[in-house]
Amino acid sequence: MKRLKMMNKFLILILFFVFVPKVVAQEVLTVDEAVQIALKNNYDIKIATNELSVDKENNSIGNAGMLPQIDASLTKNNSIQNSKQVQTNGDVRQLDNAKNNRLEYGVNLGWTIFDGMRMFARYDQLKELEKQGDVQLKLTVLTKVSDVMITYYNLVQQQQLIKALDTTIVISKQRLKTAENRFTIGKASKLEVLNAQVDLNTDSSTLLKQKEFYETTKIRLNEILARDLSTNFQVVEDVVVDDNLQLAELKSLTEKQNLQLQLALINKRVAELELKQTKATRYPTVRLNTGYTFVETESSLGFTSSTSSKGLNYGVTATMPIFNGFSQNRNEKIAKIQVENSSLVAQQQKQSVNVQLASAYQTYLTNVELVKLEESNESIAKKNMEITLDKFKIGTVPTIEFRNAQENYINAIARNSSAKFQAKISEIVLQQIAGNIKF
Repeated sequence: MKRLKMMNKFLILILFFVFVPKVVAQEVLTVDEAVQIALKNNYDIKIATNELSVDKENNSIGNAGMLPQIDASLTKNNSIQNSKQVQTNGDVRQLDNAKNNRLEYGVNLGWTIFDGMRMFARYDQLKELEKQGDVQLKLTVLTKVSDVMITYYNLVQQQQLIKALDTTIVISKQRLKTAENRFTIGKASKLEVLNAQVDLNTDSSTLLKQKEFYETTKIRLNEILARDLSTNFQVVEDVVVDDNLQLAELKSLTEKQNLQLQLALINKRVAELELKQTKATRYPTVRLNTGYTFVETESSLGFTSSTSSKGLNYGVTATMPIFNGFSQNRNEKIAKIQVENSSLVAQQQKQSVNVQLASAYQTYLTNVELVKLEESNESIAKKNMEITLDKFKIGTVPTIEFRNAQENYINAIARNSSAKFQAKISEIVLQQIAGNIKF
Protein backbone atom coordinates (compact mmCIF):
# COMPACT_ATOMS: atom_id res chain seq x y z
CA MET A 1 0.00 0.00 0.00
CA LYS A 2 2.80 2.37 0.92
CA ARG A 3 4.63 1.44 -2.27
CA LEU A 4 1.49 2.25 -4.29
CA LYS A 5 1.17 5.64 -2.62
CA MET A 6 4.84 6.37 -3.35
CA MET A 7 4.32 5.42 -7.00
CA ASN A 8 1.32 7.73 -7.25
CA LYS A 9 3.24 10.65 -5.75
CA PHE A 10 6.14 9.99 -8.10
CA LEU A 11 3.78 9.91 -11.08
CA ILE A 12 2.19 13.21 -9.99
CA LEU A 13 5.62 14.84 -9.75
CA ILE A 14 6.51 13.64 -13.24
CA LEU A 15 3.26 15.01 -14.66
CA PHE A 16 3.84 18.29 -12.87
CA PHE A 17 7.32 18.84 -14.31
CA VAL A 18 6.27 17.71 -17.78
CA PHE A 19 3.05 19.62 -18.23
CA VAL A 20 3.17 22.64 -15.93
CA PRO A 21 6.02 24.40 -17.73
CA LYS A 22 4.04 24.13 -20.94
CA VAL A 23 1.05 25.72 -19.30
CA VAL A 24 2.83 28.54 -17.56
CA ALA A 25 5.51 29.08 -20.22
CA GLN A 26 4.72 32.57 -21.41
CA GLU A 27 6.81 35.43 -22.71
CA VAL A 28 7.81 37.83 -19.96
CA LEU A 29 8.01 41.18 -21.68
CA THR A 30 9.98 43.99 -20.05
CA VAL A 31 9.24 47.63 -20.77
CA ASP A 32 12.64 48.07 -22.45
CA GLU A 33 11.99 45.10 -24.73
CA ALA A 34 8.56 46.50 -25.61
CA VAL A 35 10.13 49.85 -26.52
CA GLN A 36 12.73 48.21 -28.76
CA ILE A 37 10.07 46.17 -30.56
CA ALA A 38 8.05 49.34 -31.17
CA LEU A 39 11.11 51.18 -32.52
CA LYS A 40 11.61 48.35 -34.99
CA ASN A 41 8.02 47.58 -36.00
CA ASN A 42 5.69 50.52 -35.36
CA TYR A 43 4.02 51.74 -38.55
CA ASP A 44 3.94 55.43 -37.63
CA ILE A 45 7.68 55.35 -36.97
CA LYS A 46 8.32 53.63 -40.31
CA ILE A 47 6.18 56.19 -42.14
CA ALA A 48 7.96 59.11 -40.44
CA THR A 49 11.31 57.52 -41.34
CA ASN A 50 10.28 57.30 -45.01
CA GLU A 51 9.08 60.89 -44.97
CA LEU A 52 12.48 61.97 -43.63
CA SER A 53 14.12 60.04 -46.48
CA VAL A 54 12.00 62.05 -48.93
CA ASP A 55 13.13 65.31 -47.28
CA LYS A 56 16.76 64.19 -47.55
CA GLU A 57 16.35 63.40 -51.24
CA ASN A 58 14.75 66.80 -51.84
CA ASN A 59 17.60 68.60 -50.10
CA SER A 60 19.92 69.11 -53.06
CA ILE A 61 21.35 71.99 -55.07
CA GLY A 62 19.66 70.57 -58.16
CA ASN A 63 16.22 70.75 -56.55
CA ALA A 64 17.02 74.32 -55.48
CA GLY A 65 17.63 75.26 -59.15
CA MET A 66 21.39 75.82 -58.98
CA LEU A 67 22.41 73.29 -61.64
CA PRO A 68 22.02 73.56 -65.42
CA GLN A 69 19.32 71.68 -67.26
CA ILE A 70 20.22 69.61 -70.32
CA ASP A 71 17.53 68.38 -72.71
CA ALA A 72 17.69 66.24 -75.82
CA SER A 73 14.99 66.89 -78.40
CA LEU A 74 13.84 65.34 -81.64
CA THR A 75 11.15 66.67 -83.98
CA LYS A 76 9.98 64.95 -87.19
CA ASN A 77 7.24 66.63 -89.22
CA ASN A 78 5.82 65.37 -92.53
CA SER A 79 3.11 66.85 -94.75
CA ILE A 80 1.40 66.11 -98.08
CA GLN A 81 -0.22 69.16 -99.71
CA ASN A 82 -1.53 70.43 -102.99
CA SER A 83 0.78 73.43 -103.59
CA LYS A 84 0.63 76.36 -106.02
CA GLN A 85 3.33 79.06 -106.29
CA VAL A 86 3.11 82.29 -108.31
CA GLN A 87 6.57 83.73 -108.88
CA THR A 88 7.44 87.43 -109.35
CA ASN A 89 7.87 86.98 -113.09
CA GLY A 90 4.38 85.59 -113.39
CA ASP A 91 5.30 81.95 -113.76
CA VAL A 92 3.04 79.54 -111.94
CA ARG A 93 4.30 76.34 -110.39
CA GLN A 94 1.80 73.83 -109.15
CA LEU A 95 2.10 70.31 -107.72
CA ASP A 96 -0.49 68.02 -106.18
CA ASN A 97 0.44 65.75 -103.29
CA ALA A 98 3.67 67.65 -102.70
CA LYS A 99 5.66 66.15 -99.85
CA ASN A 100 7.44 68.29 -97.25
CA ASN A 101 9.60 66.70 -94.53
CA ARG A 102 11.48 68.30 -91.66
CA LEU A 103 13.77 66.54 -89.13
CA GLU A 104 15.30 68.43 -86.24
CA TYR A 105 17.25 67.05 -83.29
CA GLY A 106 19.87 68.22 -80.86
CA VAL A 107 20.95 68.86 -77.31
CA ASN A 108 20.22 72.08 -75.44
CA LEU A 109 21.57 73.41 -72.16
CA GLY A 110 19.93 76.08 -70.02
CA TRP A 111 21.41 77.46 -66.81
CA THR A 112 19.94 80.13 -64.59
CA ILE A 113 22.93 82.02 -63.18
CA PHE A 114 20.99 84.72 -61.34
CA ASP A 115 17.43 84.88 -60.05
CA GLY A 116 17.64 87.47 -57.30
CA MET A 117 19.28 84.91 -54.94
CA ARG A 118 16.05 82.92 -54.91
CA MET A 119 17.84 79.61 -55.53
CA PHE A 120 20.02 80.10 -52.45
CA ALA A 121 17.01 80.87 -50.28
CA ARG A 122 15.32 77.77 -51.69
CA TYR A 123 18.36 75.63 -50.85
CA ASP A 124 18.37 76.95 -47.26
CA GLN A 125 14.66 76.19 -47.05
CA LEU A 126 15.25 72.61 -48.21
CA LYS A 127 17.81 72.23 -45.42
CA GLU A 128 15.25 73.47 -42.88
CA LEU A 129 12.63 71.09 -44.27
CA GLU A 130 15.05 68.19 -43.77
CA LYS A 131 15.57 69.35 -40.17
CA GLN A 132 11.80 69.54 -39.82
CA GLY A 133 11.47 65.94 -41.01
CA ASP A 134 14.17 64.83 -38.58
CA VAL A 135 12.47 66.53 -35.64
CA GLN A 136 9.10 65.14 -36.73
CA LEU A 137 10.58 61.64 -36.75
CA LYS A 138 12.01 62.16 -33.26
CA LEU A 139 8.63 63.46 -32.09
CA THR A 140 6.86 60.43 -33.53
CA VAL A 141 9.36 58.10 -31.86
CA LEU A 142 9.03 59.93 -28.54
CA THR A 143 5.24 59.80 -28.71
CA LYS A 144 5.16 56.09 -29.54
CA VAL A 145 7.69 55.24 -26.84
CA SER A 146 5.52 57.11 -24.35
CA ASP A 147 2.45 55.24 -25.58
CA VAL A 148 4.25 51.92 -25.15
CA MET A 149 5.38 52.77 -21.62
CA ILE A 150 1.98 54.08 -20.53
CA THR A 151 0.16 51.04 -21.96
CA TYR A 152 2.75 48.72 -20.41
CA TYR A 153 2.38 50.17 -16.92
CA ASN A 154 -1.39 50.13 -17.34
CA LEU A 155 -1.05 46.38 -17.85
CA VAL A 156 1.10 46.17 -14.74
CA GLN A 157 -1.65 47.88 -12.75
CA GLN A 158 -4.32 45.56 -14.15
CA GLN A 159 -2.21 42.46 -13.55
CA GLN A 160 -1.84 43.50 -9.91
CA LEU A 161 -5.59 44.02 -9.63
CA ILE A 162 -6.23 40.54 -11.04
CA LYS A 163 -3.96 39.04 -8.40
CA ALA A 164 -5.75 41.02 -5.70
CA LEU A 165 -9.12 39.83 -6.96
CA ASP A 166 -7.84 36.24 -7.04
CA THR A 167 -6.94 36.67 -3.39
CA THR A 168 -10.33 38.06 -2.45
CA ILE A 169 -12.07 35.16 -4.20
CA VAL A 170 -10.02 32.74 -2.12
CA ILE A 171 -11.12 34.63 0.99
CA SER A 172 -14.74 34.67 -0.20
CA LYS A 173 -14.62 30.91 -0.74
CA GLN A 174 -13.29 30.46 2.78
CA ARG A 175 -16.10 32.65 4.07
CA LEU A 176 -18.70 30.58 2.16
CA LYS A 177 -17.26 27.33 3.49
CA THR A 178 -17.23 28.72 7.04
CA ALA A 179 -20.85 29.87 6.68
CA GLU A 180 -21.89 26.46 5.37
CA ASN A 181 -20.15 24.72 8.26
CA ARG A 182 -21.78 27.01 10.79
CA PHE A 183 -25.15 26.47 9.14
CA THR A 184 -24.64 22.71 9.31
CA ILE A 185 -24.03 22.78 13.06
CA GLY A 186 -26.85 25.28 13.59
CA LYS A 187 -24.79 28.33 14.50
CA ALA A 188 -25.74 30.37 11.39
CA SER A 189 -28.83 30.95 9.31
CA LYS A 190 -29.32 30.07 5.65
CA LEU A 191 -29.30 33.82 4.94
CA GLU A 192 -25.65 34.02 5.95
CA VAL A 193 -24.80 31.26 3.47
CA LEU A 194 -26.74 32.96 0.69
CA ASN A 195 -25.07 36.32 1.37
CA ALA A 196 -21.65 34.66 1.23
CA GLN A 197 -22.56 33.00 -2.09
CA VAL A 198 -23.80 36.32 -3.55
CA ASP A 199 -20.58 38.10 -2.52
CA LEU A 200 -18.48 35.29 -4.02
CA ASN A 201 -20.41 35.57 -7.30
CA THR A 202 -19.93 39.36 -7.25
CA ASP A 203 -16.19 38.96 -6.77
CA SER A 204 -16.03 36.39 -9.58
CA SER A 205 -17.91 38.73 -11.91
CA THR A 206 -15.55 41.58 -11.09
CA LEU A 207 -12.57 39.33 -11.80
CA LEU A 208 -13.97 38.31 -15.19
CA LYS A 209 -14.46 41.95 -16.20
CA GLN A 210 -10.97 42.82 -15.02
CA LYS A 211 -9.48 39.96 -17.06
CA GLU A 212 -11.38 41.17 -20.11
CA PHE A 213 -9.98 44.68 -19.66
CA TYR A 214 -6.51 43.20 -19.20
CA GLU A 215 -6.73 41.16 -22.41
CA THR A 216 -8.00 44.09 -24.50
CA THR A 217 -5.14 46.24 -23.20
CA LYS A 218 -2.68 43.51 -24.21
CA ILE A 219 -4.17 43.63 -27.69
CA ARG A 220 -3.68 47.40 -27.68
CA LEU A 221 -0.01 47.02 -26.72
CA ASN A 222 0.52 44.40 -29.43
CA GLU A 223 -1.02 46.85 -31.89
CA ILE A 224 1.44 49.58 -30.92
CA LEU A 225 4.27 47.04 -31.21
CA ALA A 226 2.92 46.12 -34.69
CA ARG A 227 3.02 42.39 -34.06
CA ASP A 228 0.52 39.53 -33.97
CA LEU A 229 -2.39 40.72 -31.83
CA SER A 230 -2.76 37.25 -30.31
CA THR A 231 0.81 37.24 -28.96
CA ASN A 232 0.59 36.25 -25.31
CA PHE A 233 2.89 37.68 -22.68
CA GLN A 234 3.21 38.80 -19.10
CA VAL A 235 4.55 42.08 -17.78
CA VAL A 236 7.02 42.68 -14.99
CA GLU A 237 5.16 44.07 -12.00
CA ASP A 238 8.00 46.11 -10.51
CA VAL A 239 7.21 49.80 -11.00
CA VAL A 240 10.03 52.11 -10.02
CA VAL A 241 9.01 55.76 -9.79
CA ASP A 242 11.69 58.44 -9.88
CA ASP A 243 10.55 60.72 -7.05
CA ASN A 244 13.50 63.13 -7.32
CA LEU A 245 12.58 65.10 -10.44
CA GLN A 246 13.26 68.83 -10.06
CA LEU A 247 11.25 71.50 -11.86
CA ALA A 248 14.24 73.79 -12.54
CA GLU A 249 16.17 70.99 -14.21
CA LEU A 250 13.13 69.97 -16.25
CA LYS A 251 12.65 73.57 -17.42
CA SER A 252 16.25 73.74 -18.58
CA LEU A 253 15.93 70.47 -20.49
CA THR A 254 12.62 71.59 -22.01
CA GLU A 255 14.14 74.78 -23.42
CA LYS A 256 16.91 72.76 -25.07
CA GLN A 257 15.18 69.54 -26.06
CA ASN A 258 11.42 70.00 -26.39
CA LEU A 259 10.59 68.86 -29.91
CA GLN A 260 7.42 70.94 -30.24
CA LEU A 261 9.43 74.09 -29.59
CA GLN A 262 12.04 73.01 -32.10
CA LEU A 263 9.36 72.41 -34.75
CA ALA A 264 7.85 75.85 -34.12
CA LEU A 265 11.23 77.54 -34.59
CA ILE A 266 11.94 75.57 -37.76
CA ASN A 267 8.52 76.50 -39.18
CA LYS A 268 9.32 80.16 -38.45
CA ARG A 269 12.61 79.85 -40.32
CA VAL A 270 10.85 78.16 -43.29
CA ALA A 271 8.35 81.04 -43.46
CA GLU A 272 11.18 83.60 -43.40
CA LEU A 273 12.92 81.84 -46.30
CA GLU A 274 9.63 81.73 -48.20
CA LEU A 275 9.42 85.52 -47.84
CA LYS A 276 12.98 85.82 -49.08
CA GLN A 277 12.11 83.80 -52.19
CA THR A 278 9.05 85.93 -52.82
CA LYS A 279 11.10 89.13 -52.66
CA ALA A 280 13.66 87.65 -55.06
CA THR A 281 11.14 87.70 -57.91
CA ARG A 282 11.50 91.52 -58.02
CA TYR A 283 14.98 91.11 -59.51
CA PRO A 284 15.93 90.12 -63.05
CA THR A 285 16.53 86.52 -64.02
CA VAL A 286 19.57 85.78 -66.17
CA ARG A 287 19.79 82.49 -68.03
CA LEU A 288 22.52 81.07 -70.28
CA ASN A 289 21.41 79.01 -73.26
CA THR A 290 23.44 76.84 -75.59
CA GLY A 291 22.94 73.78 -77.72
CA TYR A 292 23.93 71.79 -80.75
CA THR A 293 21.19 71.25 -83.37
CA PHE A 294 20.85 69.37 -86.62
CA VAL A 295 18.08 70.33 -89.08
CA GLU A 296 17.17 68.61 -92.36
CA THR A 297 14.27 69.53 -94.68
CA GLU A 298 12.92 68.07 -97.95
CA SER A 299 10.42 69.79 -100.24
CA SER A 300 8.82 68.58 -103.49
CA LEU A 301 8.08 72.11 -104.63
CA GLY A 302 10.28 75.15 -104.12
CA PHE A 303 13.59 76.69 -105.04
CA THR A 304 15.45 73.98 -103.10
CA SER A 305 14.55 70.34 -102.82
CA SER A 306 16.44 69.78 -99.58
CA THR A 307 18.46 71.65 -96.96
CA SER A 308 20.48 70.61 -93.95
CA SER A 309 22.23 72.50 -91.19
CA LYS A 310 24.02 71.71 -87.99
CA GLY A 311 25.96 73.66 -85.46
CA LEU A 312 26.25 75.33 -82.09
CA ASN A 313 23.94 78.01 -80.80
CA TYR A 314 24.38 80.06 -77.65
CA GLY A 315 23.05 83.15 -75.98
CA VAL A 316 21.85 84.90 -72.89
CA THR A 317 18.27 85.53 -71.80
CA ALA A 318 17.45 88.18 -69.22
CA THR A 319 13.95 88.91 -67.99
CA MET A 320 12.71 91.35 -65.41
CA PRO A 321 9.13 91.78 -64.17
CA ILE A 322 7.75 95.29 -64.67
CA PHE A 323 4.10 94.97 -63.72
CA ASN A 324 2.03 91.90 -62.83
CA GLY A 325 -1.19 93.36 -61.56
CA PHE A 326 0.21 94.11 -58.07
CA SER A 327 0.68 90.37 -57.48
CA GLN A 328 4.22 90.94 -56.22
CA ASN A 329 3.10 93.31 -53.48
CA ARG A 330 0.24 91.02 -52.52
CA ASN A 331 2.49 87.95 -52.34
CA GLU A 332 5.03 89.76 -50.20
CA LYS A 333 2.36 90.98 -47.78
CA ILE A 334 0.97 87.45 -47.44
CA ALA A 335 4.47 86.05 -46.85
CA LYS A 336 5.15 88.69 -44.17
CA ILE A 337 1.88 87.80 -42.41
CA GLN A 338 2.87 84.14 -42.49
CA VAL A 339 6.22 85.01 -40.91
CA GLU A 340 4.43 86.98 -38.20
CA ASN A 341 2.01 84.11 -37.57
CA SER A 342 4.83 81.59 -37.35
CA SER A 343 6.52 83.81 -34.77
CA LEU A 344 3.29 84.04 -32.77
CA VAL A 345 2.83 80.27 -32.98
CA ALA A 346 6.37 79.77 -31.64
CA GLN A 347 5.63 82.08 -28.70
CA GLN A 348 2.28 80.39 -28.09
CA GLN A 349 3.92 76.95 -28.22
CA LYS A 350 6.52 78.02 -25.68
CA GLN A 351 3.85 79.26 -23.29
CA SER A 352 1.78 76.11 -23.82
CA VAL A 353 4.77 73.86 -23.10
CA ASN A 354 5.56 75.80 -19.93
CA VAL A 355 1.95 75.43 -18.78
CA GLN A 356 2.03 71.69 -19.53
CA LEU A 357 5.29 71.33 -17.62
CA ALA A 358 4.08 73.25 -14.56
CA SER A 359 0.76 71.39 -14.45
CA ALA A 360 2.35 68.00 -15.00
CA TYR A 361 4.92 68.66 -12.28
CA GLN A 362 2.23 69.57 -9.77
CA THR A 363 0.37 66.36 -10.66
CA TYR A 364 3.63 64.46 -10.29
CA LEU A 365 4.23 65.81 -6.77
CA THR A 366 0.69 64.90 -5.72
CA ASN A 367 0.97 61.39 -7.14
CA VAL A 368 4.32 60.77 -5.45
CA GLU A 369 2.76 61.68 -2.10
CA LEU A 370 -0.25 59.48 -2.84
CA VAL A 371 2.05 56.51 -3.45
CA LYS A 372 3.48 56.84 0.05
CA LEU A 373 0.02 57.25 1.56
CA GLU A 374 -1.59 54.36 -0.30
CA GLU A 375 1.27 52.00 0.52
CA SER A 376 0.61 52.67 4.19
CA ASN A 377 -3.15 52.28 3.70
CA GLU A 378 -2.70 48.91 1.99
CA SER A 379 -0.51 47.65 4.83
CA ILE A 380 -3.10 48.74 7.40
CA ALA A 381 -6.00 47.27 5.41
CA LYS A 382 -4.14 43.96 5.07
CA LYS A 383 -3.60 43.69 8.84
CA ASN A 384 -7.23 44.61 9.46
CA MET A 385 -8.33 41.94 6.97
CA GLU A 386 -6.21 39.26 8.62
CA ILE A 387 -7.51 40.08 12.09
CA THR A 388 -11.13 40.24 10.89
CA LEU A 389 -10.77 36.91 9.07
CA ASP A 390 -9.46 35.18 12.20
CA LYS A 391 -12.32 36.59 14.28
CA PHE A 392 -14.85 35.64 11.60
CA LYS A 393 -13.69 32.03 11.67
CA ILE A 394 -14.46 31.82 15.40
CA GLY A 395 -17.73 33.69 14.99
CA THR A 396 -16.89 36.91 16.89
CA VAL A 397 -17.29 39.22 13.88
CA PRO A 398 -20.57 39.65 11.95
CA THR A 399 -20.72 39.03 8.21
CA ILE A 400 -21.17 42.69 7.28
CA GLU A 401 -18.06 43.75 9.20
CA PHE A 402 -16.06 40.97 7.56
CA ARG A 403 -17.26 41.99 4.09
CA ASN A 404 -16.38 45.62 4.78
CA ALA A 405 -12.87 44.62 5.84
CA GLN A 406 -12.54 42.51 2.70
CA GLU A 407 -13.71 45.30 0.40
CA ASN A 408 -11.51 47.84 2.18
CA TYR A 409 -8.49 45.61 1.59
CA ILE A 410 -9.21 45.18 -2.12
CA ASN A 411 -9.91 48.90 -2.53
CA ALA A 412 -6.65 49.71 -0.76
CA ILE A 413 -4.74 47.43 -3.15
CA ALA A 414 -6.48 49.03 -6.14
CA ARG A 415 -5.75 52.57 -4.89
CA ASN A 416 -2.12 51.72 -4.21
CA SER A 417 -1.69 50.17 -7.64
CA SER A 418 -3.45 53.12 -9.26
CA ALA A 419 -1.30 55.61 -7.32
CA LYS A 420 1.90 53.94 -8.54
CA PHE A 421 0.55 53.87 -12.09
CA GLN A 422 -0.44 57.53 -12.02
CA ALA A 423 2.90 58.52 -10.51
CA LYS A 424 4.76 56.63 -13.23
CA ILE A 425 2.58 58.23 -15.91
CA SER A 426 3.33 61.67 -14.45
CA GLU A 427 7.03 60.89 -14.59
CA ILE A 428 6.76 59.76 -18.23
CA VAL A 429 4.80 62.88 -19.20
CA LEU A 430 7.40 65.15 -17.59
CA GLN A 431 10.24 63.36 -19.33
CA GLN A 432 8.33 63.52 -22.61
CA ILE A 433 7.84 67.28 -22.31
CA ALA A 434 11.53 67.67 -21.49
CA GLY A 435 12.44 65.42 -24.43
CA ASN A 436 14.39 63.26 -22.02
CA ILE A 437 12.90 59.77 -22.37
CA LYS A 438 15.71 57.27 -22.74
CA PHE A 439 15.36 54.45 -25.29
